[in-house]
Amino acid sequence: MDSAPLRDKTVKRLYSVLSDRPDTAMRYSSQFKPISYLKASTADVLADLTERREPLVITLNGEAKAVLQGVATFEQTQETLALLKILALGNQDVAAGKTKPATDIVARLRAKRAST
Repeated sequence: MDSAPLRDKTVKRLYSVLSDRPDTAMRYSSQFKPISYLKASTADVLADLTERREPLVITLNGEAKAVLQGVATFEQTQETLALLKILALGNQDVAAGKTKPATDIVARLRAKRAST
């Protein structure tokens, strides 16, 4: 069974739940600034990153070189990645047949509870 459509649908749903703008497609930042702007306006850039919660692409000689993001956005990204890793591990277990019906687990837990 191919789990790619389910995975893609789940990733889109996660993005929708975690995004401030669920109707938007995943995209790279629309904010690009040259490194000279970062050097001259560091405090303003940091305040803007915190307020807008959107990454900022820093360019050098017109070429994208780095991405800056606020701490809250970074933490949210890390949490999202952790959830996606858990989902991927679960999908691997399903594909490998390492799952049991929930009814079996519930019955086992009830039996264990009754014996204590």
